[in-house]
Amino acid sequence: MTQKNSLMQLSAVDEVLPFNRLLLLGLQHVLVMYAGDIAVPLIVSQTLQLPASETVTLINSSLFAAGIVTLIQCLGVWKFGARLPVMMGATFLSVAPMISIGLEPHIGLQSYYGALLVSGALGILIAPLMAQILGLFPPVVTGSLITLLGLSLMGVAINWVGGGQPTVDRVVDGVSVTSINPAYGSPQRLGLSILVLVVIVLLRKFGREIWRSLAPLVGIIIGTIVAIPLGEFHAPNLTNLPWMAFTLPFRFGAPIFHIGAITAMTIVMLITLVESAAVFLALAEITGRRLTRGEMARAFRADGLGILVGGIFNAFPYTSYSQNVGLVTVTGVRSRFVCATGGAILVFLGLLPKLGHLVAAIPQPVLGGAGLVMFGMVAANGIRILSTVDFSARPNDLFIVAVSVASGLIPTLSPSLFQHLPAWISPITHAGVVLGSIVAFLLNLFFNGATAHKNAVNWQSD
Repeated sequence: MTQKNSLMQLSAVDEVLPFNRLLLLGLQHVLVMYAGDIAVPLIVSQTLQLPASETVTLINSSLFAAGIVTLIQCLGVWKFGARLPVMMGATFLSVAPMISIGLEPHIGLQSYYGALLVSGALGILIAPLMAQILGLFPPVVTGSLITLLGLSLMGVAINWVGGGQPTVDRVVDGVSVTSINPAYGSPQRLGLSILVLVVIVLLRKFGREIWRSLAPLVGIIIGTIVAIPLGEFHAPNLTNLPWMAFTLPFRFGAPIFHIGAITAMTIVMLITLVESAAVFLALAEITGRRLTRGEMARAFRADGLGILVGGIFNAFPYTSYSQNVGLVTVTGVRSRFVCATGGAILVFLGLLPKLGHLVAAIPQPVLGGAGLVMFGMVAANGIRILSTVDFSARPNDLFIVAVSVASGLIPTLSPSLFQHLPAWISPITHAGVVLGSIVAFLLNLFFNGATAHKNAVNWQSD
């Protein structure tokens, strides 16, 4: 690329479009990432069996915090922000550890949010060092983890398809009895999931580029509409709810700092930064801006700040969404102010409790059809990353994949295996992504050393 073209691309990143175009294009970015961002709170709330009010809190908090972090990444605040067209959303990496921590009565969600505060602060502190740390997470490690993440989430999607859990607990003569759920996997619920899946497949095959990106969201909307006459959609009572309500910090109580939870979320933080780095580099290539170490450090600081914001506003760690990078390519609009507008829209959506209640009421079979696609794509992306590994030149990398994925599936396939280990370590042993991450990281160090990929990323001098 010539210097003239590079300058043209650079000015395109800083171009301020007319308000109506900013609004339209920003809304496109929100719609593309909306299904993924609300999926995280829905998975967590339904697995932890949270009441509707707390489910809405998680949904609105997720949108609100995602908007704040997106604004910081796009606009830049002091030494924070990539100043690139990037949309930030809740990462699926946080699902397993959050559920693991939330299910432990001696730990709970207060410890999860305390862990977010600590890991977010650590992310800000180590941001300048991430150029060196990235070499410790080569494709064999990241590919294994992303594949494991997708496989771990498939159980959630399958139970959504069935409309709940395959068994139910009942009290008979004062004794708790577990029996088969007769409504699980009913033909009507299977039909709803298949309908959503078919809509997504047809849009991916015959739709234009923008509709392909919106396929999961369109599938959910159509599925929900069809579910109404079938009696699967139970409309919430919105009459007494305010139109707008601010997200309050520490809604679940004052944060608690638990060593096991902090360790688990610090590992998630590191993986999140590595995941974001790939998106930042892709955006830099698309926009023609060669990132310096200082610019990457600002981007990583904003990621760390996003985790910190998630801890304050009852939300999640945030990462840059790759599907929005694809939308930048499709539309050809590289202005960071478009995504900043999308961030402002997310903040606004996070202030609407009525919308949160409607999202929380989406029937599980409808979510299941979309979840099969979304979580399957997570696993497929992991496999795509692994396809870049030269297993012939480094046969031990195949061993790393095998052992890390197998270890990471233990909490999913046999949740009680580690029940005799100390309670403080449960956030690690009961979260497959965290356990698999540790195994993959250590095996890579053992077989390949710490400097095997030190030149994997070439940065421009500041």
